[in-house]
Amino acid sequence: MTEPVQPRPGGRGSGYAGALMPRIATASSSQLAADAAARIADEGGNAVDGAVAAALVSVITEPGVCALGGGGFVTIWVPGSDAVTIDGYVEMPGRGLPRERFGKGVFDVTMEYGGGVTTTVGHGSVGTPGALAALGMASARYGRLPWPLLVEPAYELARDGFPLSQASSDYLRYSHEVVFGWHEPSREALHSEDGSLIPRGGTIRVAHRAETLRMIAEQGPRAAMYQGEIARLIAADMEENEGLITAEDLAEYRPLVRRPLEAVIEGWHIVTNPPPAIGGITLTALLLIMNGHPEKSWTPDDYDRLIRAQMAVLGFRREHLDFSDDLSRDALRLLSAADKGDLESFSKSPSTVHTSTVDSNGAACSITISSGYGSGVMPPGTGMWMNNCLGEVELNRRGLHVLAPGTRLASNMAPTVARHEDGRILAVGSPGADRITTAILSTVLNFTELGMPLTDAIAEPRVHVEYDEKNGWLVAYEGSLPIDRLGYPNRRFETIDMYFGGVGAAYWDSDGELVAAADPRRTGGTSLAGSG
Repeated sequence: MTEPVQPRPGGRGSGYAGALMPRIATASSSQLAADAAARIADEGGNAVDGAVAAALVSVITEPGVCALGGGGFVTIWVPGSDAVTIDGYVEMPGRGLPRERFGKGVFDVTMEYGGGVTTTVGHGSVGTPGALAALGMASARYGRLPWPLLVEPAYELARDGFPLSQASSDYLRYSHEVVFGWHEPSREALHSEDGSLIPRGGTIRVAHRAETLRMIAEQGPRAAMYQGEIARLIAADMEENEGLITAEDLAEYRPLVRRPLEAVIEGWHIVTNPPPAIGGITLTALLLIMNGHPEKSWTPDDYDRLIRAQMAVLGFRREHLDFSDDLSRDALRLLSAADKGDLESFSKSPSTVHTSTVDSNGAACSITISSGYGSGVMPPGTGMWMNNCLGEVELNRRGLHVLAPGTRLASNMAPTVARHEDGRILAVGSPGADRITTAILSTVLNFTELGMPLTDAIAEPRVHVEYDEKNGWLVAYEGSLPIDRLGYPNRRFETIDMYFGGVGAAYWDSDGELVAAADPRRTGGTSLAGSG
C-alpha cells in the first residue's frame, strides 16, 4: 500500500510528454498562480509543467499561507501509466545531533485565527522541507519543458514584487506579530518602516528571494537547496538558533514515489495520498462509506450518514492512526471496514495551497503544499520562510521532537486524481488543515454521485465534524442545510466560508471539454490555455 514504487517511464527524455501540444485547464489558489500555468501552457507545457509552475508561484506569493520551505505531495496520472504520488513532505531533522539538542528553540503562540489556535514556532519547529524536491522530481519525470522555464514566473514575481493577496492578508492579520514578527528578516519582509503590516494589495518584495529562485532555476532543486549555498545558509541559521536541521538532513532528503490509495465510485477510480500521510486514508475511507450516497439529491438521511461517517472515520483516526506504530496495517483495518459500508463495525474502534491541472492529452496533476502555520523563521540571505510542521500540535500528538531523524511527518493533505472508465479525468484538492478531506469528499460526491457541474459541486454548502476535547463532537455546517433537525450539537455558518476549505478542480473529457473551477470560499484563480 505504501511502499515506494517506480512508475513506468514518463517525462522529459524518458516518458510522458503527450503526442500533441496540449491545452491545460488549471485551478489554483490565486490568479497569479493560474496565470503562470497558462503561460507555461502557451509555451507548450503539459499538465505537470503547468501545475509545477503554478505551485512555485503560490509558495512565493502567498506569505503566511504557504512557503518555499514547506512540504507537499504531487499526485499524477498520465495516459498509459499507473497513478503515482510523489511524497515531498517534511521530515524530522536532527541527524548527527546529540540528544540534548532536541526540545529546544521553540515557543508557543496563540492567535485568534480560526476561532483560536495555539501552535509552536521558532527554529526548533522547522522540519526538513521537501516541497521543492517533489516539484523537481515531477518536472523531471513527467514534464515537457526545461526546469528554468517553470521557475521563471515565480522568479519574476519575486524580483518585481507582488500584491499581498486577500488570503495572506486575512491570515497575517492574526499572525504577523506573534508568528512572523519575532525574526528580523521575516519582520522586514512584511512590515512597513513604521512597523505596520503591509496592507492588502500592497507590494511585497522580499530581500534575497529573487537570487534564491535564480539559483534554484539555474542549478536545479537538489544542487541549490539541498547541497549548495541555500542549504549552507539554512544549516548555519539552524545551528546558531537551536534549530535541528543539519547539512546532513538536507543532503540526505529524497522525494519518494508511492502507490496511491484507490477507491472506485460510479465508474470513477479515485486515487489519493497514501500513508504515511493521514489525509488520503481518511478521504478514501469516507468515499468508500458514502459510495451510492446521495442518490439523486442530498436528503436529511444522506446528511445524517455523512455526519456519522465523519464521526466514525475521524474518531478512528484520533484513537488509532494518530498514534499508530504501523500506519499501513491500521489504514488497512480502517479501509476494510469502510469498504463494507457498515458504520457500526468501526465507529467504536492555514495554511496550505493547492493546484489542480488537466490537459487535452488526458494527463492530470494535483499538488498540495503546506508550511503549517509558519515558524516565523527566514534564514538570513535566503528570502525563504520555513515551516513549523514539527510544531503543529494536531499532527504531532505524540509530542515535540519524539520522532527519529529522517521520519516523514503525518499530514492532512490529499491531492487527488480521478479517472473514469470512459476516459474522463478529474484533478481535485484543497487547503484547509483537517477540513481538506471533507471539502474534497463533498466535491467528489456532488460531481460523481449527483452529476453536478464542477462549479456547482464545489460551491455546494458543506458539513465538517469537529472534535473538542471538552465537549466532544460538534457538526459545523454552512447555510440552510437541515443539520439542526438531526439532533447533533452543531454550529452554523450563515454563508459559505473559507473555514471549509478552498477546493480547486480541473476536468477533461474524451470529447475535448476542459473545465477549471476554483472555490468561491477563497480568492482562487483559473486558466485555460495552450495551443492544442
